[in-house]
Amino acid sequence: MKEEEIRKIVRKSYAKAAKRESCCCNSECNENHEKIGYSKAELETIPEGAAFSLGCGHPVALASLKEGETVLDLGSGGGLDCFLAAKKVGEKGRVIGVDMTPEMIDKARENCRQGRYKNVEFRLGEIENLPVADNTVDVIISNCVINLSPNKKRVFEEAFRVLKPGGRLMISDIVLLKELPKKIKENEQAYVGCISGAVMKEQYLEVIKNVGFQDVKVVEEALFPIDFVINNPSTEAIMKDYDISLEEAKEYAGSVASIKVYAVKPK
Repeated sequence: MKEEEIRKIVRKSYAKAAKRESCCCNSECNENHEKIGYSKAELETIPEGAAFSLGCGHPVALASLKEGETVLDLGSGGGLDCFLAAKKVGEKGRVIGVDMTPEMIDKARENCRQGRYKNVEFRLGEIENLPVADNTVDVIISNCVINLSPNKKRVFEEAFRVLKPGGRLMISDIVLLKELPKKIKENEQAYVGCISGAVMKEQYLEVIKNVGFQDVKVVEEALFPIDFVINNPSTEAIMKDYDISLEEAKEYAGSVASIKVYAVKPK
């Protein structure tokens, strides 16, 4: 699939998710929140409309955010991580969410109004071409979004550009531990399900290093929970289309990992 075709597919899928308040990567959102690191206490502090997640981890928990910092969320969706980050950076801090789906931006802005957040804003834009000035951000977070980009190198180049010298990258994402069959890699459902857009773990980390980041390290890694994959509507559709057995699906699930990556822009 060509880059623009992929963007259209992803944008269409996430527009639907915004309207129905459901998850693209996961199935039972509230239950999955806790499985990937969010606490009940955290979820009770955010607007109800933001309490659906399209993510695979909890980047805010590991970002070591400090009061007064400026945070940028790549692929901010309904604003869940932005609102949690806002509480950590306080009134003197600032949080910017960027998403390419107008419906998601509308939802996030409405959630922001409901929660009366004065230090959060949402901007429509692609993460490959961030609507953010050079050297203005202290921390970049992202939750299971970069795997959806057809040009991951460009995403990390943009992240490097907007970060201040010494700025930090803390992202959760999906990577592969072994290659998936071609029939899955080329499947649209698998792409929006955060599966076929993923690349090999070593390749993912190498891209981050090559654009100039230092101290690149995986701070946490886990196999993507099997129930996330097997009960994922996207996976169910693929299994039906290609007559894939439950056993085969479990084998493919073992190829997919959730990682949290930390990196720093040199001073």
